[in-house]
Amino acid sequence: MQQNDIFLPFVGMLLLSFIVWMYMYVRRLHFFYVNRVDPQDFATRAQVAAAGPAPIHKPADNLQNLLELPILFYALCLYLFVTGQVDPVHLASAWVFLAFRVIHSAIHCTINRVVLRFISYAAAAVALWIMVVRVALAQL
Repeated sequence: MQQNDIFLPFVGMLLLSFIVWMYMYVRRLHFFYVNRVDPQDFATRAQVAAAGPAPIHKPADNLQNLLELPILFYALCLYLFVTGQVDPVHLASAWVFLAFRVIHSAIHCTINRVVLRFISYAAAAVALWIMVVRVALAQL
């Protein structure tokens, strides 16, 4: 195992964000075109939620969610690399985090079953918090 192995799940999260971002715009642009909607009618998040159907705002909600806990993941991966603390447990936790975030995004952008979404979110969060706690304990 090499220290830079931590960047594979790191880049995976970046790619997930890109895919959700693209999906969001494809859905929105298609909706605007088919329904002859003035994009200005969707100038704010509240307008999108009020006027747009769920398939239009779910990807945007998920993209917002990808800017919450994943920020900690990115910072932690960089910290682990810079300090030379990448180990098999951190690497496995990073892969688990990515896998469950992919599942979470797929659920959120499609069927949006809250219980399933929560389970995948919680599993990813546990993997992340394991990493955080291990880093904190290493500093003692």
